Amino acid sequence: MEDDNTTNPLLDTNLEDILHGSIIPQAPEGFKSGFIGIIGRPNVGKSTLMNELVGQKIAITSPVAQTTRNRLRGILTTPEAQMIFVDTPGIHKPHHQLGKVLVQNAQIAIDSVDVVLFVVDGTVEAGGGDRFIVELLTHTQTPVILGINKSDLQPSQPSIQGKSIDESYNQLAAPHNWNVTKFSALTGNGIEALQQRLIDHLELGPYYYPPDLVTDQPERFIMGELIREQILLLTREEVPHSVAVTIDIVEEDPKITRILATIHVERDSQKGIVIGKGGSMLKQIGSAAREQMQKLIAGKVYLELFVKVVPKWRQSRLQLAEFGYQIEE
Repeated sequence: MEDDNTTNPLLDTNLEDILHGSIIPQAPEGFKSGFIGIIGRPNVGKSTLMNELVGQKIAITSPVAQTTRNRLRGILTTPEAQMIFVDTPGIHKPHHQLGKVLVQNAQIAIDSVDVVLFVVDGTVEAGGGDRFIVELLTHTQTPVILGINKSDLQPSQPSIQGKSIDESYNQLAAPHNWNVTKFSALTGNGIEALQQRLIDHLELGPYYYPPDLVTDQPERFIMGELIREQILLLTREEVPHSVAVTIDIVEEDPKITRILATIHVERDSQKGIVIGKGGSMLKQIGSAAREQMQKLIAGKVYLELFVKVVPKWRQSRLQLAEFGYQIEE
């Protein structure tokens, strides 16, 4: 092995130089930046919107409500601004310790961002859950934009029903002078206008992250979420939220990445559902998750899954912390 006294230039540079040097460039004059909290009831399309905004899949989506658990940051950098989106759990009445942690984190996010994007479901009129969030938002000084999602599912021609839905949300926004904008996170229609409205609410600021970064979450976190997404999609209501995934080992070589992960459930019956007859469900989950992971890392993946029963893990603060669910500071 040669010893030519060469060194890694990053090791000879202090952290401040790295952050303000070539990795994170200096922002041009007039550049804007800031953190945008995406909040709303469960299943209004927040994660789909996050993926559409940053241009690739970083947040899991599912027809099952309450799929988002951690505050996931997505990053969109344009020539004009850098927007850091914070995807939060759907705000709802909590029924267990996990639910309390999720809702508390969503409430903390409201006061720790520069702009709040309050996302609502444009296929139904405003309800009690929306009014509960409005009440939370009245106690913050953070600017709020109300975004009516799922515009693609409204009638193409203006109808009495469509006008009634929009008006119900306009009535929520009017007393607080909130801007209202319509879009479809699924089709991308109206997203550019939404982006511009968000930029208009941001202050002048620096790059917080390198311009080519789309999330601040480590790959292991995204890998675990991709597995959990497939469990939610394939088992649906049978094993809804009693699932946590930990990535135990990631071994990389030039030809393939080997990943070992554990799926944690609360009951033996749920373990049986996740494994399936002759291991069929687990194989299906692994195959679908592996396809998504190969897109994430742009290479081949070998994925091995194990299933473990951890009774009442959602009720245990210690277990929640071990699985990565903690109250945000």
